Formats: sequence, C-alpha cells, structure tokens
Amino acid sequence: MAGMTEITAMNAGAGIGSIVRHSLFAASAVMMLVTLYLIFFWVPTEVNLGVSQRIFYFHVPLGWLGMLSIIIVAVASLMHLATGKSKWDDLAYSTAELGVLFATLILVTGSIWARGDLGWWWTWDAKLTTTLVLWFIYVGYLMVRAYAPKGSQGARYGSVVALIGAVDAPIIYMATVWWRTAHPELNIGPVATDADSIGSSKIVITLLVSTLMFTILYVYMLVERYSMRRTEAELDEVHQMFV
Repeated sequence: MAGMTEITAMNAGAGIGSIVRHSLFAASAVMMLVTLYLIFFWVPTEVNLGVSQRIFYFHVPLGWLGMLSIIIVAVASLMHLATGKSKWDDLAYSTAELGVLFATLILVTGSIWARGDLGWWWTWDAKLTTTLVLWFIYVGYLMVRAYAPKGSQGARYGSVVALIGAVDAPIIYMATVWWRTAHPELNIGPVATDADSIGSSKIVITLLVSTLMFTILYVYMLVERYSMRRTEAELDEVHQMFV
C-alpha cells in the first residue's frame, strides 16, 4: 500500500513538472514574438547609434543571465560542499553549461554592436577582458568536470573553480565605474552612472520585456537541462553497480 502511494506521488510530481515545463516554454515562445515585434517595429531607432543599437535589447539580457549563471553555479557548488548532496552539483553543472552558452552570446553580440557603432570588433579594455575571463571560467569549470576524477572528488574540484569564478561577476558589472573603458557607461542598475542616456520610455519598456523573455527562456532551459542531468546521474549510478 505504501509502495502504491509513493508511485502515485511520483506520478503526480512528474505531471506537475511537465505542466511547469510546458508553461515556461509556451510563455517564452509568446514573449519571444512580442519582443521581436517591439524591437523591430515598435521601439524608435536610437538617434545617435542608429539601427545597430537594436542589438542592445539582446546584449543586455544576455549579459545579465551570463553573470547570474556563475553566481548560481557558485551557490549550488557551495551547497554541494556543505551538504554533499548530488542535486546541488547537478544544478551547478547544468547552470555552467548554460553559462558558457550565454557568455559566448555576450561576446558575439557585443562584438557585432561594437563593429557597427565604433568600427572595431574587439579591444582589450576592462569590461571586455573581464567578460572574456568569465567565458574561460565557464570553459575551465566544464573541462575540470570532464577530466577530473569522477564522483565527489571531481565535483569538489569544480566547486572550487566556481567559487573563484564568481568573483568575476561583480567586477564585470562595476568595470566601467572602476576603470575608464571603451564600453558604454552603466545606464541600468543600482549604480548606473549614465541612466539619462537610455532615452524614451519605449526603449525602457522594450528592454524590460526582452529581459523578462530571456529570463523565462533561461529558466525553461535550466529546468530541462537539470532534469536531464539528474537522469544521467541516475543512469551512471546504475552503470557503476554493474561494472
């Protein structure tokens, strides 16, 4: 009887999880259409930067999620070190995989924007360099997990990399405040130094909608990847039992 109750609870949980995933996917898809309409048809073209400024609505949300990811990886890694529970390590690993994707997109969209606005693809200033360092941190974390000993020892090595890497996120955000850089000054956030330059309310609304859309999409991708990671870990445990 207890076994039947446990199976029923597991099926109910799986059903709720499926509804959540489908809802996140549908919400992100609808908001993607709305965001594309706002970016290319509704929001006015920025006076100084012209059409190239429209990549701003992709670059800023990607930057936010790229930096958020390393914080999540670090917190999940810290929880894994404190509790020893594999679910935290699975969350850290899944987030790191998304983090390297978003960090890559930050660099790509930033380079395209710089080329259209300033005439160069890359320059070694503080903001860009620390963002590139973040990309290497993600890659380093995944390489450590791939080549370090399997099991808890490899997870601990990865956790150390994540905790060190998390220091880079606030440095990236504050780079234009602490150093003189080619990157535009901060016009968003609690320490924004150039908030007036953001322009009309339509620009603000479009940016907020785009950020919300990318965040929902990010959550959906993370939920799906975490679920796959947990399944992979369970299958690996079964495999180890028969080796």
